[in-house]
Amino acid sequence: MRLPFSRIIQECRFAAIDFESAGAAPGETDQPVQIGIARIGGWQEKPLLWESYIATNKPVLWSASKVHGITTDMLAGAPSFLSLWNTIRTYLEGAVVIGHNPATERRFLRHFPGHGFGPWIDTLALARMCLPGLPDYSLRSVADALGVSDSLAALLPGKTWHNALFDAAASLFIFQVVVRELHLEESPLDTLGAAIKQ
Repeated sequence: MRLPFSRIIQECRFAAIDFESAGAAPGETDQPVQIGIARIGGWQEKPLLWESYIATNKPVLWSASKVHGITTDMLAGAPSFLSLWNTIRTYLEGAVVIGHNPATERRFLRHFPGHGFGPWIDTLALARMCLPGLPDYSLRSVADALGVSDSLAALLPGKTWHNALFDAAASLFIFQVVVRELHLEESPLDTLGAAIKQ
């Protein structure tokens, strides 16, 4: 069941999600190869973290592997996307879901019709509203501008950008910093304007 936009921010649970994909040639359907979720059940708590590789029935394209470093061989023995459903539901159910331009995340989750996750917060839209004039709004650039990159590295040593869990945690940290800096903790979700969507 989706949460109403009138809910107070600090009273909500939040779960940030990111997928990395196999890449797709024109006319082909892309497939997820890695998922990461960072969830908080209370506004000030340390995030609960989960990640997994995901089996795919097609090879990971070189162009995609060049971005995230995941190869077809690394997916040997990985669980199927369908088999991860119960874990994904445990992390996302009852939470406001966060992603940085989460079109890919929403598309991959359509594999589970009627899941009811949401509402969604787009940290790309949030950053464009709150940080006008950045040279670009990549996840890394926004995290650097808000000073959260060192905290991410400390939380997830050995991981970096385009790792699904690292990127999910980055989206969560970005959201938390914006809310804290703008003193929005006691405001309703709909204060976030265009950054929040069903």
